[in-house]
Amino acid sequence: MFKLMKFLKKSVVAILFVTILLILQAACDLSLPTYTSDIVNIGITQGGIDSAVPEVIRKSELDKITLFMTESEKTIVLPHYSLLQSNDYSETQWSNLLKKYPLASSEEVFIWDNEEEETLSDALSIPMMLVLGLEGDSESSVQMREGILANIPPAMVQENADIFDILTALPTEGITAMVTGMRDQVSKMPEMILKQSAISYVKTEYKAIGVDVNQRQVNYILLIGAKMLGLALAAMIASILVSLLASRIAAKMGRDLRSNVFQKVLSFSNKEMDQFSTASLITRSTNDIQQVQMLLVMLIRIVIYAPILALGGIIKVLNTNNSMSWILVVGVGTIFVVIAFLFAVAMPKFKIMQKLVDRLNLVMREIITGLPVIRAFSTVDYEQKRFDKANVDITKNSLFVNRVMTFMMPILMLIMNLISILILWVGAHNINDGNMQIGDMIAFIQYTMQIIMSFLMLTMVSVMLPRATVAAKRIDEILSTDVSIKDITTNETFNPNLSGVLEFRNVSFRYPNAEEDVLSNINFTAKPGETTAIIGSTGSGKSTLINLIPRFYDATAGSIFLDGVDITKVKQHALREKLGFIPQKGVLFTGTIESNINFGNASAPEEEMKRAARIAQAEEFIDSKPEGYQTPIAQGGTNVSGGQKQRLSIARAIARNPEVYVFDDSFSALDYKTDATLRKTIKEEISNSTILIVAQRISTIMSAEQILVLDDGRIVGKGTHKELLKNCEVYQQIASSQLSKEELEHE
Repeated sequence: MFKLMKFLKKSVVAILFVTILLILQAACDLSLPTYTSDIVNIGITQGGIDSAVPEVIRKSELDKITLFMTESEKTIVLPHYSLLQSNDYSETQWSNLLKKYPLASSEEVFIWDNEEEETLSDALSIPMMLVLGLEGDSESSVQMREGILANIPPAMVQENADIFDILTALPTEGITAMVTGMRDQVSKMPEMILKQSAISYVKTEYKAIGVDVNQRQVNYILLIGAKMLGLALAAMIASILVSLLASRIAAKMGRDLRSNVFQKVLSFSNKEMDQFSTASLITRSTNDIQQVQMLLVMLIRIVIYAPILALGGIIKVLNTNNSMSWILVVGVGTIFVVIAFLFAVAMPKFKIMQKLVDRLNLVMREIITGLPVIRAFSTVDYEQKRFDKANVDITKNSLFVNRVMTFMMPILMLIMNLISILILWVGAHNINDGNMQIGDMIAFIQYTMQIIMSFLMLTMVSVMLPRATVAAKRIDEILSTDVSIKDITTNETFNPNLSGVLEFRNVSFRYPNAEEDVLSNINFTAKPGETTAIIGSTGSGKSTLINLIPRFYDATAGSIFLDGVDITKVKQHALREKLGFIPQKGVLFTGTIESNINFGNASAPEEEMKRAARIAQAEEFIDSKPEGYQTPIAQGGTNVSGGQKQRLSIARAIARNPEVYVFDDSFSALDYKTDATLRKTIKEEISNSTILIVAQRISTIMSAEQILVLDDGRIVGKGTHKELLKNCEVYQQIASSQLSKEELEHE
């Protein structure tokens, strides 16, 4: 898989940009639970008051709080409050302040300088809670006042006197001792309770000063809501951009992979083609690359995003409440156990999926290609069963994998819901004990779900990973295959004084991993203006010899020379430009008759194209068609006969006007009359070229200037037809099997 990552070099900038967008998206997603917590904790519970330090406070209240402060706390707090006076502000500023704090016009009010909030909050929390408790009407407040009065001599307690006036009148030693005792009791309370009490005090004080606390609450909730909408919109835009960029990056990689695989396959010789079946090459070029492309989208979209989200969520969880972090460990650990078990069961099936796809494609290709033969031999039922087996195998494999995976989501959702219940259970106890707020518990649940969802997203990718990894290996097998026939760096040029001289010098050939040679010590020279024919029994090596000329295979010993140059020392393109190769099986391409004839020479004028059709004896059947040369050719040439296909293949080679024509048993589908007429026309029209003909019929090669007789890969006879009838036993046997006694006696 990593070997294919080199195809992402062109997209490095895009990937970096995607990473930045994913970090932005994760930051937005991770901020939303915090704002949800703020709405619940501050907006709803605290009435929109987010600070335990009052912005403004009446002098009378500041004096009460000061009674319960230590000297160090007074030193911290009092310098940060100053008397709110009109002469310190402009008329407009003072008017705005009075609208915000109406009581400032009739009572002394102190204003905070907005500095050292955390330090002041710690110093004010206990004094404000004590003042709130003594001012309240609750049963606990009454008991607190009665407890203080019980410790004061009755003579010092005036009837209907305010508790704070009484405390102020006490000697310094007495009030210090009393306040110290009260502070010791309050300081044992949870910090959360102290903070909430301070907030309650601030809210009460704001009301007393005339602040519209209801509007303040609404404004706070609207502000946080607007921020959440903004974050959600930013996350959505980032997600859309990431999806678009990920798709483009993956599509580019898929395009480059397909292009490289295609170019590699085009460079394959017959040796490499034998290693991969056609069905497998098609699957690797389409389905396998599609698997890798889909995985890449998921890798970019999720594998980068999920760790960022999980790590950020863990940090947020630890900052929210450490006491419940063990729940997260339990949840993630359980998920890993479930996923590991399911993958242990499903992984082996994932690995064989692509092989089953290969098998299905192979069977389908064979059946569709060989449908006429299948019908002719009445083996439709057998082929149907063969297809059904391949189809059922891949279906069973897919069903097994899907059934295993269907258990994953319900189980994981159950785990998530159980974790949510556990968080609610533990969180409720913490809230009841004053160690947590409701909003913090909600945020904890959301962060936990985000973390778990990160692992679930990685799990979804890991479901695709095994199959895509196999596909990547199969693609890499093609790309990393060492091509056996290569162009050498030192490129020689053909001798311009020679044109079409083909020479075999001690050529031998052995197929890869074979134990013996198919061709042994082949020596002959084919000259321009002459026809060299090759004949022999089936399996004697005729087609193998012909395939060495265009370098479909390279000789394992000896050399082949064209125009005085070893063909392995020139570019393959330059070599094949000199050849007109007509294969044993005529191959046509989708298009028209004209496009097929001009396949090797697209710039050929119309006259040359029609001349080639005439020489190949294709003109008659072409003219008989309503659309003539524009007659469509179906895929594989299925809408023309075998003889017509061969004639069009011959016309294609003639239209190229090469120096050497190679006919690999290319007259086998022609009747004797057409065969004879075609050979006669070729002799007349292209007499200056070198012609090699592989044939099974002696009648096709009788007029050849040179006939090579092959037997078990060796040349056992060389000469003209008459010469070989006299001195070559193998040729005599072939001739006696094809010619009548009278014809032999005549010869």
